[in-house]
Amino acid sequence: MIFEWNALFSKVKDKEYSKTLHDFLEEEYCEATIYPPRDMIYQAFKLTSPKKLKVVIIGQDPYHNPAQAMGLAFSVPRGVDVPPSLRNVYKEIESDLEIEMDFDDGDLTPWAEQGVLLLNAYLTVRSGKPLSHAREEYILFLKDALKYIDSLNQPVVFMLWGSFAKKFAPFITNKNRLILESNHPSPLSANRGGWFDKHQFSQCNDFLIGNNVPPIDWKI
Repeated sequence: MIFEWNALFSKVKDKEYSKTLHDFLEEEYCEATIYPPRDMIYQAFKLTSPKKLKVVIIGQDPYHNPAQAMGLAFSVPRGVDVPPSLRNVYKEIESDLEIEMDFDDGDLTPWAEQGVLLLNAYLTVRSGKPLSHAREEYILFLKDALKYIDSLNQPVVFMLWGSFAKKFAPFITNKNRLILESNHPSPLSANRGGWFDKHQFSQCNDFLIGNNVPPIDWKI
């Protein structure tokens, strides 16, 4: 589906930050172990069509341990232990929607295929070195992506978890949007309050239904 994002990618491909980011990644993938695999850097865009986009969840950077990162924020392949942050997401979904989640499956591909764009701000990372690719080029790309998404006509819900994600709220100006902010679901942040019992997932679905859009089936 990434070709459906051509309006965005054709706009940014000739920008200076795209060129410097490309050169940086060429060198990094040759010299170090980088996650996710190179063909999965834009997996979020491959799985979620802009025409069907309903929800945007912004993460920070990919998981930095082997076999975890798969190009979707918060998601890990089936068979990999579900990380603590995602476990807290599942717990809140269970409480909010009164459904039972599969804590042995962290693959969020079903969300992506329904229209949930699981987008990390920094799309790559060095093995074992969190935030090692925290580069301004990625932030510039994310801002361009958010501006493009904000130009789409359909109603869209933005879930901004934690102070990092909340910084991007000013780029969401379309009135046909719902912005849901909370603490980050990581144990350190979530256990301080501000994550559990926020009812974001029911609020999201209520907004979509109220705009005649089919809700997200959050069950994994």
